[in-house]
Amino acid sequence: MEMTKILFVCHGNICRSPMAEYVMKELVRRAGLEDRFVIASAATSSEELGNDVHPGTQAKLRQEGIPCPPRRAVRMEASDLQRWDWLVGMDSRNILNMRRITQTSPDDPDAQKIRRLLDFTSCPRDIADPWYTGDFDATYRDVDQGCRALLAFLTRHQS
Repeated sequence: MEMTKILFVCHGNICRSPMAEYVMKELVRRAGLEDRFVIASAATSSEELGNDVHPGTQAKLRQEGIPCPPRRAVRMEASDLQRWDWLVGMDSRNILNMRRITQTSPDDPDAQKIRRLLDFTSCPRDIADPWYTGDFDATYRDVDQGCRALLAFLTRHQS
């Protein structure tokens, strides 16, 4: 069976996208599907490059019993469009920046790989950035809902 490769993307790669990366890895692990997925995360900006996951995200993941090993923020690259099956952004601004980085327009066939996480749910919307809101609980609820919906979507569509 072919691996499905998912890259979660947010502005700085220290709050939402690593939260989504670790939540999705845990959901996949609990479902016994680790051999079917490659999951990572990246930023659209260079502001936080090299920094570890935000302490608020670390604390929330720890509270939920989800492993959050140390990592360093990385920036998304144009080649990620070919490297990953799904480029999953957290908000509309991320999507615009991801399209700019990959040089794709919305009508480009490859642009279908670029989606907002909550677009996989019945209530599509942006996920608020806890860097600004300070509400890591609300962000976690949205990320968890989105990752569960994405996993359900992908397992329905995998051969």
